[in-house]
Amino acid sequence: MSDRLDAVVIGAGPAGLACAALLAAHGATVRLADEQAEPGGQIYRGIGRIAAEHPGMLDVLGEDYARGQAIVAAFKASGAEYRPSTLVWHVTPEREIWVSCNGRSEVWNARALVVATGAMERPVPVPGWTLPGVMTVGAVQIMLKSAALAPHARFVLAGSGPLVWLVAKQCLAAGAKPEAVLDTSTGADQLSALRHLPMALRGAGARLLFKGLAMIGAVQRSGVPVFRGVSGIRIEGAAEAESVAFRAGGSDRRIPARIVALHEGVIPAQQMTRLIGCAHVWDEGQRCFRPDVDEWGSSSVDGVLVAGDGAGIFGARAAEHAGRLAALEALRRIGRLSAKERDALARDDRRALASQRAIRRFLDRLYPPPASIRAPADEIVVCRCEEVTAGAVRDAVRQGCMGPNQAKAFLRVGMGPCQGRLCGPVVSEVIAAARGITPAEAGYYRIRPPLKPIGLGELAAVELGE
Repeated sequence: MSDRLDAVVIGAGPAGLACAALLAAHGATVRLADEQAEPGGQIYRGIGRIAAEHPGMLDVLGEDYARGQAIVAAFKASGAEYRPSTLVWHVTPEREIWVSCNGRSEVWNARALVVATGAMERPVPVPGWTLPGVMTVGAVQIMLKSAALAPHARFVLAGSGPLVWLVAKQCLAAGAKPEAVLDTSTGADQLSALRHLPMALRGAGARLLFKGLAMIGAVQRSGVPVFRGVSGIRIEGAAEAESVAFRAGGSDRRIPARIVALHEGVIPAQQMTRLIGCAHVWDEGQRCFRPDVDEWGSSSVDGVLVAGDGAGIFGARAAEHAGRLAALEALRRIGRLSAKERDALARDDRRALASQRAIRRFLDRLYPPPASIRAPADEIVVCRCEEVTAGAVRDAVRQGCMGPNQAKAFLRVGMGPCQGRLCGPVVSEVIAAARGITPAEAGYYRIRPPLKPIGLGELAAVELGE
């Protein structure tokens, strides 16, 4: 089956929802595909069901989460076609979109394609991070959003960034008190961030800063032990997590915990844009790769736009505005708006986007990922799927391995079920450091279809036209 559409949007988070709704409002035939069964993406995950089945959770998760109700409602009223529970497993530069739903695959064709696949949590390879009971802070929040479940065992939140404090506050509101919050940001990070404070106070920045301070204050007043300047995190246990050891205030410490949630910020989800062939750049400020896009989200591939955190990390509110800007450019590309009309309609979203972005540089300097997770010790596993250590990657470099793609041949690193999502960012940095070059020069994995596993029978049925 092959459908020809004005536009396809991939991802039902704030960017994708806002984008698809605006495209539909201007009469474009638009289809939105998303892997989840409900709209909302990660930030508004399960918002419709949680509001209906567990209304008290809206207070637990906060007003920013509750905002998703209006965004989802606007999308549903727009008339845009919605394809939930749909896996996009291949996309070509010619904007052929191969999708799988209910065990059957089909192919769509689009005049414009908007990739709004959002972000993923940065890998945090520390000793013991592969033990059962170790997860990300985002995974704890997913349990709250998906099933109104808070951790019932002793748990610790460790890392840095706004999400650590937000989830700590949400867990407390749900009746689950962490054993501790281990903050890995340092005094040097704070000093580095200070020069960006004047910019951070512009636009929406001041409100966001005060909201962040309020979250931190609420956690501290709750009586949860907070350790600052934490380093040397090590999760201990024989068959599962039993405790977390770390260094803080000049002393070695240990806290019993059966759940340890790690977080060191988020990075763009780059697998799909790399599969399409979009050019990527190394963002030194955010220590990650991102697609190279212009002010409208247009990538280096004709007709392919990237909106939201998949193009660089700026947050949910910014993603909404970026989604609408991408929609306006897509409408110009398909001939439904002139450039002059596009520019006029874009003014409010441009101003709002700049307002939301004002705080970003401050946050990037305040919460940089520690060097210890970007260049982990030799014995630490970096590729969980194939159980490859950082030391093995360094040995491969000494044997002549030049980059992540060659590392696949040396070690099978990046060839497991996650297809390099978890190890890719670390492997690029490890190779770059070992060779004395930049991550941009080291590069990233070459991504090939399928983006996620599908059955051979399903693939054969597509080839046969069944």
